[in-house]
Amino acid sequence: MAFLGTVTSLVAYADHDHPPRLLRGSKTFKQGLGVYATNFPVRLDTDVSLLHYPQKPLVKSFVYDTLNIHPVGQNMVVALMTYEGYNIEDAIIMNKGSVDRGLARSTYFRPYSATELRYAGSLKDDIGIPEKDVSGYRTEEMYKNLEDDGVVYPEADMKEDDVIIGKSSPPKFLSEARELAVKSRKETSESMRQGEDGVVDGVFVTTDREGDKIVHVRTRDERIPELGDKFSAPHGQKGIVGMIVPEEDIPFTNRGIKPDLIFNPHGIPSRMSMGYLLELLGGKVGGVRGKEIDGTPFSGEKLEDLEKDLKKYGFRYDGKETMYDPINGKRMKAKIFVGNMYYIKLKYMVANKIHARASGKVQLLTRQPIEGRARGGALRLGEMEQQALVAHGASLLLKERYDSDNVVIDVCQECGAIAVKNHMKNKIECPICSSDNTDIVEISYAFKLLLEELQGMHIFSTMSLKNKYGN
Repeated sequence: MAFLGTVTSLVAYADHDHPPRLLRGSKTFKQGLGVYATNFPVRLDTDVSLLHYPQKPLVKSFVYDTLNIHPVGQNMVVALMTYEGYNIEDAIIMNKGSVDRGLARSTYFRPYSATELRYAGSLKDDIGIPEKDVSGYRTEEMYKNLEDDGVVYPEADMKEDDVIIGKSSPPKFLSEARELAVKSRKETSESMRQGEDGVVDGVFVTTDREGDKIVHVRTRDERIPELGDKFSAPHGQKGIVGMIVPEEDIPFTNRGIKPDLIFNPHGIPSRMSMGYLLELLGGKVGGVRGKEIDGTPFSGEKLEDLEKDLKKYGFRYDGKETMYDPINGKRMKAKIFVGNMYYIKLKYMVANKIHARASGKVQLLTRQPIEGRARGGALRLGEMEQQALVAHGASLLLKERYDSDNVVIDVCQECGAIAVKNHMKNKIECPICSSDNTDIVEISYAFKLLLEELQGMHIFSTMSLKNKYGN
């Protein structure tokens, strides 16, 4: 333990793994889902998940029992084989039957809170259903789950943008407060995040030291494993779900065992994670023996003993089994390595990452789309993506993608300055040479901003116009 460190010494047969891979594997323990605290029903934690059926590993180091920690994974039947090309590049195949029976199922919790703050001049926030006259009132549909006190009721089904805690605030500036009527109050309710659904799990109402009312609401969302969710073995063999296969299409052994997870064998040799194979073998022995296997690094059960035990219980000594393809009913030519492995579901799930956008909010300064998933931002196509599109010759796509901030301006043909509209004469003319010989040009607003900022530093830039037909 002093040699490997606390977390790394939890990995079974760690002495058979490549050191960098082992460090990466022990990091996944920290990101794994399990029972993070036994008092979770009365806690309000940000971004936490709870695994529904955590299990202790079949093959474990003595450090595991010494620390007496909550488990962060499940024992799965793993087969090392390819499957229709859906588990290349570290992807994993999962058995839909196992997933339907609760394998790797978890609940995601998210807290929301609102405080009734007090302001100068005996003004204060008001937690309740906002009146229809307040500034920024949403549709009635969004307030449908609120009770009379303005707080959502427990077990309410929430969709994105539904209001969780209704709240209105007084005006912040004197200009808004000229008439201290209902109209001057602002709608500042807490609502569900964009792209998130959930069920209200708990409502907590309390006060802070100043006596201000605080409302906390926790939502939960059941997360069933889906394409793109991340899993890892303790040996640094992490990967995402590439396919969830119907149970009737999963290859089975001659004993009728169907694996929960299919891992690609190409991920083993170059990474030299032999501990993975040993744990698979140990898990198989533990399953048929009905006892936990000691996989403590440097002193655990030896490979020879595990092989002897497998032979004793009527299996092949090397853990390989004859498997059948259920689609065509034929026996597979190669023997497949099957065993039990402790797999960890990691906190990185597709439901928290998925993001796409059409038109939406833009920045005030540059008029380009804002960034960030939480704010409903766009996905940036940078210089490198632009060059990739150029290489493909996708000129219309380039034009379409790169005019998110396009602006039409008038440019003087005589001196190249940006022309302005003279409202007195009702015509467009150049402010430098007073010429009305101008042309319409479509440019990026960011470029127009650059020209204006250069003017602010007394650098005057001009544009020379050319006809695209060469005239």
